[in-house]
Amino acid sequence: MITTDIAVIGAGPVALFAIFEAGLLKMRCHLIDYLPQVGGQLSEIYPKKPIYDIPGYPTVLAQELIDNLLKQAEPFKPTFTLGERVEKLDKIAERDFILTTNMGTKINARAVVIAGGLGCFEPRKPEVSGLENFENGKGVSYMVLDPEAYRNKKVVLAGGGDSALDWTIYLANIAKEVTLIHRSEAFRGAPDSVNKVLKLAEENKIKLHLNTNLTHVDGSEKLRVVGIVNTKTNEKLVMEADNLIPLFGLSPKLGPMESWGLNIEKNAIVVNTDDYSTNIEGVYAIGDINTYKNKLKLILCGFHESALMSHSAYKYINPGIKYTMKYTTVNGVNEF
Repeated sequence: MITTDIAVIGAGPVALFAIFEAGLLKMRCHLIDYLPQVGGQLSEIYPKKPIYDIPGYPTVLAQELIDNLLKQAEPFKPTFTLGERVEKLDKIAERDFILTTNMGTKINARAVVIAGGLGCFEPRKPEVSGLENFENGKGVSYMVLDPEAYRNKKVVLAGGGDSALDWTIYLANIAKEVTLIHRSEAFRGAPDSVNKVLKLAEENKIKLHLNTNLTHVDGSEKLRVVGIVNTKTNEKLVMEADNLIPLFGLSPKLGPMESWGLNIEKNAIVVNTDDYSTNIEGVYAIGDINTYKNKLKLILCGFHESALMSHSAYKYINPGIKYTMKYTTVNGVNEF
């Protein structure tokens, strides 16, 4: 059981700034994100994109902003659970929550902050019967969390974008056998990566199947075989596999939080603009995932929401204890 003051669902820029604001008030944060790395959309979708509306930065690259926010949060020793999605939110006492992830990780927090951007980024799954039977550590994964987990394994990847190409190249030096299948002959990824994959195939360092779709998966306790079919010749093939990694991109959805009893309007969480609290006491929503009158989906607006949320969360966690706000220019940044 992980214990913290504030559990933050999401690890994008607004969530990272919330660590800083909460830290100034001596509250520790634990962040949970379904993506395998910190940064949210900025790191996953457009790390090299320039951003122009961050105060003090005429221009800053998305990943540079994330790196700076992490450095700013470091004094407050945040902890992270990455590559897992929060499935359940249970209130167990007047000021206590238990969050449970899809991998069974439990987080005990005094307050909860939902900072999930556009929502939980869920993988686009291929239409393959029985695929779900081999998820959660049984052979089928939709992102690579730890490349070493595939050492000396037979790995099948599916997809034609940058992620599929990049991981094929990387795992070719780790896995016992790497197979890449793609439904087309044309790739969507960077030309340099495409050339590297084609060269690996020519050198028989990987197996490459183009114009090919997944047909089925099978196994007992764990994945053992993957079936494919060539869409042009209708030739079918069954391959031994320890792991299948479909990489067809991610799509944002509210996911399990739709069933938590939150007030939701047009796929966003309704909040009180006094402190960005939700209709559930002790639960807040900040950033793009919330909605209110005149809402602007800007990172800097999320930073503002983080500050107000943190002061409200402090009062919620510490009822009756008065806090006198002091500017960081006077008080500095005191580490835990």
